[in-house]
Parts: sequence; structure tokens; C-alpha cells
Amino acid sequence: MQKAFGSLLYGGSKVMQKHIQRDLFISVKYLRGLQSHAFLRLCRLGCTMKLLALAGLVLWAGAPGSCLLVPIPAEEATAAYWNKKADNAIQAALKVQPITSRAKNLILFLGDGMGVPSVTAIRILNGQLEGKLGEETDLTMDTFPFLALSKTYNVDRRVPDSAGTATAYQCGVKANYGTLGLTAAAKRDMCNTTNGNEVISVLQRAKKAGKSVGIVTTTRVQHASPAGSYAHIAERDWYADSEMPSAARNEGCTDIAYQLVTNVEIDVILGGGRKYMTPNGTPDPEYPLDTKQNGLRLDGRNLINEWLSNRTGAQYVWNKEQLDKIDQKTATYVMGLFEPGDMKYELNRNKTSDPSIVELTEKAIKILSKNEKGFYLFVEDKLILVYILPAV
Repeated sequence: MQKAFGSLLYGGSKVMQKHIQRDLFISVKYLRGLQSHAFLRLCRLGCTMKLLALAGLVLWAGAPGSCLLVPIPAEEATAAYWNKKADNAIQAALKVQPITSRAKNLILFLGDGMGVPSVTAIRILNGQLEGKLGEETDLTMDTFPFLALSKTYNVDRRVPDSAGTATAYQCGVKANYGTLGLTAAAKRDMCNTTNGNEVISVLQRAKKAGKSVGIVTTTRVQHASPAGSYAHIAERDWYADSEMPSAARNEGCTDIAYQLVTNVEIDVILGGGRKYMTPNGTPDPEYPLDTKQNGLRLDGRNLINEWLSNRTGAQYVWNKEQLDKIDQKTATYVMGLFEPGDMKYELNRNKTSDPSIVELTEKAIKILSKNEKGFYLFVEDKLILVYILPAV
């Protein structure tokens, strides 16, 4: 295994090099901005080494027989170059002024699974695609005046999940693995530990302050990260009542989809997750012959219709054509559910029927920004994490 991996990095595996070069070419157009998750399509051969090779592209630079042979710039061999670079960074830092005004609008962008190794890989890849060594390349976010790293863990786990961390960054409280919107006094899969342990999210606070609020995600809108904005539940996998144990239902706990439409008035909801909103057996509008995509609710409720009837001027869409027809100047409440479950990867997306995360975000901002008091928008690209997990 070690020999094979070394061969891969140093150019010995011509077949793998060919696949990687092909994937890099296909992926480059999606590497920037909100569509950056597509770079993980590099893993599509199902080979962990391929992702590791992406993170280790630097080893190819200047290596004998390398397909990415890049000469080391002569100036980098001098102290003056690095001293000047350090001085520029110091001068830029000295010019940064504290922000004393209060923000009117807030957008929280989350690349779920986009940790330090993933960002490093993107940085190196972008640089090498520009003919550089790679590490010296700055991403747009590297140039922000304020940057920070935060510790990610759950109270009961060293390696966290999206539910516990969503509670942390959206509610300001560390929580247990698998729980949403609850303190660590709540235990996973234990409905009777819910009451009295709820915590308040940024979205809920923004709504209370009179701002418009929205959620955009490439996964189902009931998934852990977006659900951290509105749900209080002891089990992140309780998307619909059919996925809850009967004991939890009998104890009065409600599923995440139900909480989506009842806990807080969310003005814009865009993502996937249709099947958790409709009665069991309801055919999906896009895949009517695929019974696996049918509705899942056991309580017989159509939460989409309930959401529409309880909000004046509310609109529901499930494809790009319908979304494009919405007049953002007059729209008030908009729910768009574009897949029965998670949305599709960027490279697999049907560009005529499936909106991109960029298009969803633009539409949400235009609708929410009409509020003179401002808005809060949560935007998540979940497919970074969803794609990387099967390969590692």
C-alpha cells in the first residue's frame, strides 16, 4: 500500500495520473465561489489515495517524471523576498481598523466538511492550475482582514458531527453528538431529555429583532446543519415522524420537518427534502414512478400545504423554472424543495431544472433584502462532507 501510494505521488502510476488530470480539468470551472464542492469529484473512482494525492500535489512539483513539473521561483531562494512578504503582511494588519458599527445584514456561509486539509488541497490545486507550486496561492477568504480558527468538538465526542457543531455555531452552546438545538443536558435519542434544554439560534434571534430570515442548502432542509437554525430535537435523524420511534412520538416529541414549519417564521427555505413533508405514499412530482421518493409522513399531514395556508402570499416551487418565475420584488414567503432528499452534485445537476447554490443564494438575498431592518441568511454547501465520507 505504501509503495503504491508513493508511486502515485511521484508519477509511477500513469493510469491514476491520467484520471487525476482528467478530473482536474473537469473540475476547475467549479473550484471557485459557492460551487467549490465540486473539487471533491476527484474522489469519484472510490479511491482514498486519490483524495490524499490531491492534498499531496505539492510532492509532484519538481519531482522526476512529474506531470506537474514547476520550477521553483528564483526569488524564493532569497531572504529579501520573504522579508518583503512578511513586511507587507504586517503593514496590512496594522491598517485594519476595528468594526464599531452594528451589522444590518448577516450571511453565514458554511462549507460542511471544509476543514483545514480540504482548504489546503484547494489552495494548492488552484495554484498549480495557474502554473505555480501551489502553497503560495491565496484563496479569496485568505485575504479577508479578519480570520480565525475555532475548535470543533462535541461535549461527549472528540470528533464531532454536524448536529452538535450546528448547535455550537448557531446557538453558541456546545452540545452532545447527534442532538440539535439543545444543551448537553439532553441525551441523543432520548426524547424525554428535550424539554427545558432548548437553546436559541441566531436565526431565531434575528427574527425576533424584526429581520427577515432564510435558509439555503444543497442537502435536505431538515438536515443537521440547517436544522440547527430552528429545531430542538434529541436525534438528528428524526427527519419525519416515520423515522421516529413510537416511544418518542408518544412522549410528545415532534420531527424536524414539522418543526421547520412551526417553530419559527422562516421567510425563505431553499434546498431538498420534499419526501419528509408529505403523507406516506404521496408520489413525488419529479419522480412519480419511483416509489422510493414517495412521501414518508405517518401523520397524514402535508406540511407544504400547511405552510402555504398559514402565510399570506406564500409560494412553493420544486424546480428551477418555477423559481425563476418568482418576482422577488413582491415575494414574501418562499419555499423551494428541489429534490425528495439531498440535492444533486454540481457536476450531475440538470441546469435547466435544478438551480445551483449560487442561483438559490442570489434569489434568497433579493427576497430577504427588501426588509428595511435587514436579514439573516444561512447558506450551506453540504455536499463537501457527503461526498468525502464514503471515500475515507
